[in-house]
Amino acid sequence: MTTNTVSVNPQVVDTLGVIQSNVLSGSVTKQSGAGKAYQSVSQSSALAVQDATDSLRNVSTMATTAMGVAMAQMLATGEVEPYSGIIAQANLMVTNSTTNFGTIGKSASELLGEFPTGD
Repeated sequence: MTTNTVSVNPQVVDTLGVIQSNVLSGSVTKQSGAGKAYQSVSQSSALAVQDATDSLRNVSTMATTAMGVAMAQMLATGEVEPYSGIIAQANLMVTNSTTNFGTIGKSASELLGEFPTGD
């Protein structure tokens, strides 16, 4: 009988040992899980900011429309009241929406900054 002997490069053996050790210890799985969780939180934060952007855009459109109608009524009637109050409330609506947008963006950024990435 002939026996074939194959010699394996020691670096390959070392590499396989490291891979086996990591797989059996679960460290790769933990890092992978943390990375996936971070990606999920990151995507959710991005969606929250996108929704806040859409809301700000919609509020701005409504406020601009309300101000335009109020201004047209002021010009048509020559009366300032109650139309100046409507314009003031529309401006306040935009200010509040801008504040909300900033709060959501800042909160999303802070959440991602505090979240463990699994590195």
